[in-house]
Amino acid sequence: MFFKRRARMLRWLVCGRLGPVWMWKALLLFVAIAFAGQLLGVIFNKSSVQPPARSIFSSSDAQGPSLGSCQPHTHIMFLKTHKTASSTVLNMLYRFGEERSLHFALPLGYQLGYPLPFNAHRVKGYRGPRAMEFHIMANHMRFNKPEVEKVMPADTFYFSIIRDPVSLAESSFAYYKEVAPAFRKAKGLGDFADEPKKYYDPRLRNNHYARNLLWFDFGMDHNANFSVALAQRGEAAVRRTFKLVLVSEYFDQSMILLRHALCWPLDAVVSFSLNARQQKPGGLGGMSGSWVGKAAAAAGVRGGRSPAKTPPNLSLTEEQREKLRQWNALDWHLYKAFNRTFWEEVDRFGRAQMEQEVTLLRMRREDLARVCLRDGGKPVEAHRIRDKTIRPFQSGFVKILGYELQPGLDNRTRTACLRMIRPEIQYKDVLDTKQFPRAPALQPGQQNPLMAAAGGGFLRVDLSRTGEKGGVRETGGRTLEEERDWDGGRLMRSNQTLIQAQEKLQLR
Repeated sequence: MFFKRRARMLRWLVCGRLGPVWMWKALLLFVAIAFAGQLLGVIFNKSSVQPPARSIFSSSDAQGPSLGSCQPHTHIMFLKTHKTASSTVLNMLYRFGEERSLHFALPLGYQLGYPLPFNAHRVKGYRGPRAMEFHIMANHMRFNKPEVEKVMPADTFYFSIIRDPVSLAESSFAYYKEVAPAFRKAKGLGDFADEPKKYYDPRLRNNHYARNLLWFDFGMDHNANFSVALAQRGEAAVRRTFKLVLVSEYFDQSMILLRHALCWPLDAVVSFSLNARQQKPGGLGGMSGSWVGKAAAAAGVRGGRSPAKTPPNLSLTEEQREKLRQWNALDWHLYKAFNRTFWEEVDRFGRAQMEQEVTLLRMRREDLARVCLRDGGKPVEAHRIRDKTIRPFQSGFVKILGYELQPGLDNRTRTACLRMIRPEIQYKDVLDTKQFPRAPALQPGQQNPLMAAAGGGFLRVDLSRTGEKGGVRETGGRTLEEERDWDGGRLMRSNQTLIQAQEKLQLR
């Protein structure tokens, strides 16, 4: 009797208070179906998940044709000559070194003391011969072999690049019009070519851009009177040091020879043209604040900007082109000699093989441009580039073009693409930050560790910021003797120890 009453009460509670039994059965069935569906869905999803798409930079095409059993060169010195597509080559070296965590012989500023002959103490972090290993040296310098050998290992591979002196003069005139007094005085390049001695004074700063610029960059006297014997001695000096001299007019063929000489993968020598100028001239842009702008300001161009924005006249007759070859006779000799050597190297390599590998290189460049760059890789003016950190620095009367990245790239592809289009000034800053992380801010009364433990270089003082006018001053109880750099900056010596901390240029 007791159990019957309990059963009736339970049915009353379930049916009356908690709902009918059929509802609970339906609920349990629904939960079971949902759980089974979820379980099946997880299993199905796991089986259908696709692996992430491989980056184009990890494809087999990135390696290129086999190079055999050679080992990649990692000790490299590139003499970065002016207006020869050398910025594009520099980008390749930066990319190769960064990807492999190599150590760069970076300048304290953006050039290795140029146009003064190179001195080892111009390398940031240099502490004396063989004190540390540098892998790659490639920024602008005026070549000085004994000083370079203090920095770079004995097995370093030396190479450089040259260009037809007439084409080089056209580019230099456009780029350095307001920097070189000889160019500034001439109405156009044709006027300069007709009477170069009327405009050229070898004593004036920056006039080296106006005569035998290649010869000057190789560290030789660009104002010497031409003679066949002198030209041959200079050629021989270059040959003794540089194992390969590329030719700007045959850039792709040069890259194939360089790839085989260095034993590098194909992607290491695939590039997009950097620091290229737009044929339609523009204003001086961001010249102020740079070493170019400072030189222009010193020459009387306020703020590094020309009051007039008249584009330079670069037109030349065939007679004027020949006059430029005569004016740059030492450069013309170098160009003819190493152009001849270049094609001898191509013949040894094999013309048919060269044609095949150049075709592969160009196809690879097109593939990477399609993946990396907006609008199929068409260069754009700097102000149109949305990412301000990759806008190329502007100088002279011509606009320097850059690129925009394709949106929606995966992280790995975007990183690799960004390296290919990053302008050299910004890229140098990136590498500098990696090699020399900034020290935390000094606390009051704390001594600057750079001054306390200096081992080489110079300390540059920006007079425009300090307002000082020269002389000798005391710091930390030590006397600093003043020197002057070529661009008017102050260099200080402290107890025979040279320290340099060059002001970082504010470039846009």
